[in-house]
Amino acid sequence: MEKAQLVFVPAPGMGHIVSAVEVAKLLLTRCHQLSVTVLILNHSSINSKVHSYIESQRASSSIVSTRLRFIDLPKDETELLSFFSFVNSQKSHVKEAVLKITQSDFVSSVDSPQLVGFVVDTLCASMIDVANEFGVPSYIFFTSGAAFLGFMLYVQKIYDEEKFDPTELKDSDAELQVLSLINPFPGRVMPSAMLIKDWFPSILDNTRRFREAKDMGSDERNTRKEIMRWLDDQPPSTVVFLCFGSKGSFSQNQVKEIACALEHSGHRFLWSLRRPARPGLLASPTLWDLF
Repeated sequence: MEKAQLVFVPAPGMGHIVSAVEVAKLLLTRCHQLSVTVLILNHSSINSKVHSYIESQRASSSIVSTRLRFIDLPKDETELLSFFSFVNSQKSHVKEAVLKITQSDFVSSVDSPQLVGFVVDTLCASMIDVANEFGVPSYIFFTSGAAFLGFMLYVQKIYDEEKFDPTELKDSDAELQVLSLINPFPGRVMPSAMLIKDWFPSILDNTRRFREAKDMGSDERNTRKEIMRWLDDQPPSTVVFLCFGSKGSFSQNQVKEIACALEHSGHRFLWSLRRPARPGLLASPTLWDLF
């Protein structure tokens, strides 16, 4: 795997920044060819605890610290009504920072990491636009649980497809049945921000953007569909599946030998194949494996 770089854009709250940085560090420990740049949005909500945490990470001498850097973005003096408006106003700063990163890395070394994607906070989904300008995929870092993600997507779906406005349930005991939750619940106990008519459209727009983020990528997603379609067409119990785990990789000659044996066996097969690692390193995971 060639050297790769991810750009993280967390929301500027303590719970969002800390969790994003910890995930970034986890990725760095798993993939030694990866580096991460964390862009800090300069919002008025950033307090001394956030600043202290960022500075402690900058001063860290951990094994991954050389591949983890932080960049403070310029403060926007414009008075904005909502956080989502603030995020939109930061797109130009993010673009400029990433341009500087990619240009300086290119000049400094021929072996510099290649920008491979953006990891954007659940509240910063509009940053997908910047990733699109650089021609790289975006990943949503959702700081809440899967059940709440399912709830958000459910609300967006019933609003867009069934023209149902959940803000009308502000004082209602009518129950919502959400697939990601075990029990139905009264609409009036939804998060308060979703029951405020002035805020709901922005929340809805942000949630819609989740569907634009990369899960397995356009090409990989299509490949998966083709694989599943092919499997469905095969007779029951006729396909051999080969997967040698996250550390299982083979040399080119070994791959040829296994492929030859499979062909001569006469059995249908599906093989999950990894690229071999460089000498002395474990098999390098793909970005999808890391997430």
